Amino acid sequence: MQIIFLGTSSGTPTKTRNVSATGIRCNDKKSWCLVDCGEGTQHRILHTRLGLQHLEAILITHVHGDHCFGLPGLLASASLIGRTEPLTIIAPAGIREFVEMTQRISETRLNFEIRFIDTSECSDPVLTSDFSIQVAALSHRVPSCAFVFEELHINRALNISKLKEEGIDAGPVWGKLQKGIDVSLASGEVLNANDFLLESEKPRKVIISGDNDRPELLQNYASGLDVLVHEATYTHDIAQKVGPQPMHSSARSVAQFAESIQLKNLVLTHFSARYRDQGESPAISDIDTEAREHYKGRLFMANDLDVFDLDKQGELKLS
Repeated sequence: MQIIFLGTSSGTPTKTRNVSATGIRCNDKKSWCLVDCGEGTQHRILHTRLGLQHLEAILITHVHGDHCFGLPGLLASASLIGRTEPLTIIAPAGIREFVEMTQRISETRLNFEIRFIDTSECSDPVLTSDFSIQVAALSHRVPSCAFVFEELHINRALNISKLKEEGIDAGPVWGKLQKGIDVSLASGEVLNANDFLLESEKPRKVIISGDNDRPELLQNYASGLDVLVHEATYTHDIAQKVGPQPMHSSARSVAQFAESIQLKNLVLTHFSARYRDQGESPAISDIDTEAREHYKGRLFMANDLDVFDLDKQGELKLS
């Protein structure tokens, strides 16, 4: 599974960081999903191997502009390059109004159907070709949510010993059984694929969160979680100076939550533009240092165009 960061700044872009957008896909698949679409997202996509033709779903965490202002332009570009496949958008109701209004005013006509799903009404998982996606409500100045991705297709190993015991030689039959296809032999015997497949591996699970000042709201989704991508807009001291009105998380609060659930991998993003990539404080290194004081797992500070691979053992690595 891959997580591709297209924008990691909060509120406004910087010279090195665009505003919020994150791609996710299964490693060997062209299809992918986009979480949030801040202004300029389509420019960032041009620097990746992601393509608008293969974009299966866009998920918007909330209506603030740094998470959605790039959406009308991206949709128009997808149409201009010839996309015709329907596109699912899972988002607050206001996003549908925003998209339809901009299309009407600009006289933009799309070559493909948009299928809107309102996050406030999304109680059941939404299925794409690769993921089961749940919506988790968060705490912010406007309704905000996280998206919980769990992979659907798990490879199951063949029980080689059993195949050999029953005299079934390696060949096309093995290949079909590996894919879960029952096989009829020339003798008339039917081999049930499930009889020759070992227990499946655990599906990988990733949460990509929107803006949120209460990380503990994700507690109910922590079981089996491999990676949490969460905003850390401020360090604790600056969060105290700013006050509670912005309703964002500090590095400390997210790290404490991650440690409490024994999370394997934590990726922090959505950094206030006041934090420099390098140099004197305030800097991204301050956020990193604060988080490491409270969290002992694998910790990453996301940068634009970072690509992370999550392997079958649940270990996250920067490509």
